[in-house]
Amino acid sequence: MKTLHIKWQRLVDDKGDTCDRCGATETAVEEAVGKLKCSLTNLGIDVALEKSTMSYAEFSKDTLQSNRIWIEGKPIEEWLSATNGQSQCCSVCGDSDCRTITVDGNSYEAVPAELILKAGLLAGAQLILGRPGDSCCTSLESPKGGSGCCSP
Repeated sequence: MKTLHIKWQRLVDDKGDTCDRCGATETAVEEAVGKLKCSLTNLGIDVALEKSTMSYAEFSKDTLQSNRIWIEGKPIEEWLSATNGQSQCCSVCGDSDCRTITVDGNSYEAVPAELILKAGLLAGAQLILGRPGDSCCTSLESPKGGSGCCSP
């Protein structure tokens, strides 16, 4: 079985707290991962979520590293043809500018489950179809005899 890897990182203070936007993204990530597991299991793909924390010292070096999502090693922005930006945050983050994501002209401070799900499905499709270099096929030929390898 193949595994779809999702990593999410955010600032967590000494008390284990995070800001509201990271809290909302955490809920969205968990919702999306649940839906992806249901959708992709029958296609032979497991979904693994890694939650990573940043200390305030790490956060203060580059605030835009908090509330970041990678799917199969690529930032979510790449899967969605999106851009990242920044806006002033609150609570745990102080008055720092934190990461935002803009998709189709809409800017989000907390990443919605729908965007994570869409990016996860795109990555899952790539796992099913194979990445360039992962297959013995060098063209768009069909696999030979179901072996996964193309005819010469």
